[in-house]
Amino acid sequence: MGMFDGMNISGSALTANRFKMDVHADNIANQQTTRARLNEAGEWEPYRRKIVTQEAKGEQFNQLLHKAIGKKDVSTGKGVFIHSVKEDPAPFEPVYNPNHPDANEEGYIMMPNVDPLKEMMGMMTASRAYEANVTALNASKGILMKSLEIGK
Repeated sequence: MGMFDGMNISGSALTANRFKMDVHADNIANQQTTRARLNEAGEWEPYRRKIVTQEAKGEQFNQLLHKAIGKKDVSTGKGVFIHSVKEDPAPFEPVYNPNHPDANEEGYIMMPNVDPLKEMMGMMTASRAYEANVTALNASKGILMKSLEIGK
């Protein structure tokens, strides 16, 4: 494990959590958007909620196991990265509002599949993870600073 690996891992997590907070903010901002894009039929669709997935950087388990059997120095982690941003396949919510310009013949409009409560919880989770990684980054920095003082 390198001297700055702890800081690199925390830094990658900071980047990933910041991106997750941005996606949750976009979802909240578009929770009332009924005309986000045109579909193949040429009709407007509401905004569709985005879902972020992240994965760990680093080696696969079988490589780690091989190294553990053959060698003693094993590196287990390199941080995290955003694996994908996908659209939530959940159906849109029909809302009765006959005066809305996007209402169909029955008076219903299709609203985005964004649940503000879920988005706020996701935002809070990403924010707390961000804070935890800042703390870990500061701890790594403190350890490095102390090791430099010892070396004097």
